[in-house]
Amino acid sequence: MKGKKTKAKKLKKSDITVVDTDVARKAVVATAMGNAMEWFDFGIYSYLVVIISEVFYSGIDDSYRLIFGFGTFAVAFLVRPIGGVVFGRLGDKLGRKKILALTLIMMAVATFSIGFIPSYESIGIWAPILLLLARLVQGFSTGGEYSGAMTFIAESAPDKRRGFMASGLEVGTLVGYIAGSGVVTILTYMLGDQAMLDWGWRIPFFIAGPIGIIGLYLRNHLEESPAFAKMEELKEEAETGSQSISLKEMLIYHRRPLIIAIILVFFYNVIDYTVLTYMPSHLSDVLGYGNTKGLLLILIVMFIMIPIVLLMGHYGDRIGNKRIIIGSLIGMVVLAIPAFKLIETGSNILVFFGLLIIAVLLSALQGTMPSQLPSLFFTEVRYSGLSITYNVSASLFGGTAPLLIAWLINITASTFAPAYYLMFAAVIGIIVVSIYVENTSGKPLRGDAPAVAEETEIKEVLEDMEALWWREEQQEIKERMEENNNETGDK
Repeated sequence: MKGKKTKAKKLKKSDITVVDTDVARKAVVATAMGNAMEWFDFGIYSYLVVIISEVFYSGIDDSYRLIFGFGTFAVAFLVRPIGGVVFGRLGDKLGRKKILALTLIMMAVATFSIGFIPSYESIGIWAPILLLLARLVQGFSTGGEYSGAMTFIAESAPDKRRGFMASGLEVGTLVGYIAGSGVVTILTYMLGDQAMLDWGWRIPFFIAGPIGIIGLYLRNHLEESPAFAKMEELKEEAETGSQSISLKEMLIYHRRPLIIAIILVFFYNVIDYTVLTYMPSHLSDVLGYGNTKGLLLILIVMFIMIPIVLLMGHYGDRIGNKRIIIGSLIGMVVLAIPAFKLIETGSNILVFFGLLIIAVLLSALQGTMPSQLPSLFFTEVRYSGLSITYNVSASLFGGTAPLLIAWLINITASTFAPAYYLMFAAVIGIIVVSIYVENTSGKPLRGDAPAVAEETEIKEVLEDMEALWWREEQQEIKERMEENNNETGDK
């Protein structure tokens, strides 16, 4: 006899989680704060990399200083997968809230400490060593931050509003990057180049301290996610305790969602890092528009992206994340080259619209992916699965996107290389999402009971699940009858 499908459980009213929307909103703010801090650091380091190279690598030949500065930035990506494995497993065993508080304080302390490191002229080789250690701590903590934040929001939101609430996480990304780059730009304008080189560059890193304290306060006052709390309650009733599966078991029994998640993160990060990280240097270094023009246009575009991200999260809940993701990827294949043609015109308004086209397409992914990715995994392995896949894929494909694009431009002598790379990532995404990704918008997370915002929704959910149970029951009866007929025929 064939293996039976898992039958939908006949739910009782007590099984359904009624989510306190005020608590869910606090969860969004607290988790978005950590993501904002990560990208605040990203922004200030990117904008200060020339000065940081001067301060910490002044004992090195001028032509290599910037390379070492970028190398110190990139080294954080090497330890992100390690942090993902460690914090992911701890998050599945000890709870999401505790680990998110830990990763935030580690990130805040590491960023804050960079502002105190003496220059190379003061302590010699110890200056770049201390900077490297701080970056390693940042990368290690980041490995558990974003994936944990996605997990926590997805598990804390009602099923029908999961996409909108999770999109707040990417609003944190944009706000953090805007704040970081904005602070550096304002300080440079007020203090001047020499003062920034002497001491002004330290100020943005000091700001991370108060941000970290506020974020830690908010996270410590959160409740554990309802899905994790429910799972722990069931384990206690079964007297199994908080036992997490091994990494080997995860790779064996959860191989399919792990592979799908890596590919989803691949195209998501390629598009994300290309638009937000690579494009400023493309405008200034490749097209020669000047730093001020390029950075100003990118900042304006990021401001516009914030409401679009929230809107995409809202519509993802209504029509399904899958449709929006595929629509965004198709748009990237069709519009990437026209957008880059506009960017190359030199006209401020046309360059702006070219950037806006690819930014809107990215916004569609930012509004949907934070709720789509957690839906791939069961509660008991959700934090671990996301941490492993997101950080491995981000390190291999996201962090390397600017470098790879620069190399492609060099060997092809084509300024459209970024467009081709975006199109390639989008085509891969269209194939995988169309075939292997289910639409999970408005549905319970895998292994979780339904979550609603109002008690009045419970009756509707019970009716839907009862209908699903009845259909599966009828299908199972039909399959048994067919098997009995086949067995009779064989005789």
